[in-house]
Amino acid sequence: MAAIAALSALGIAHAFETFGGLMPCALCLRQREVYWLALTIAIIGLAVMRAQPGWRAERGVVALLGLTFLTGAIVAGYHAGVEWHFWPGPSTCTGGGDALAGLSIADLGAALGKAGIPPACDQIPWSFAGISMAGWNMVLSLMLAGASFYSLTQAKEPEIAP
Repeated sequence: MAAIAALSALGIAHAFETFGGLMPCALCLRQREVYWLALTIAIIGLAVMRAQPGWRAERGVVALLGLTFLTGAIVAGYHAGVEWHFWPGPSTCTGGGDALAGLSIADLGAALGKAGIPPACDQIPWSFAGISMAGWNMVLSLMLAGASFYSLTQAKEPEIAP
């Protein structure tokens, strides 16, 4: 289930980029890294549990996924705070122009021709119900972390037959 959730989140982000024309900022890309990590943990966890089935391995993978999704919520919450100007973002990400300082016209043209200037992390390019993509990602990540940790409380150690 975690692999499907991670793939879905990555797919939605990619769709916003490809079809919506919303280029990701540095903090957006950092949020995607968390989902790539969760996907990797889920796939490796499935392989480990298939090769070595056991209650402890399953709980370990689920706990690791919960911590990964919780990390995702923290990263997304940090980004949302930068967007709302609660705190400053990284100096290379807030659109201050520092990343372009010292570039010649030729270098600037080459940079624009290849990838363009990445968007500032402190701007909200899209929101729904007053919540930015980073905010919605925080909500999703908290839900996934909560589901992971809740499933740990529901798992019971198998009884060993005499």
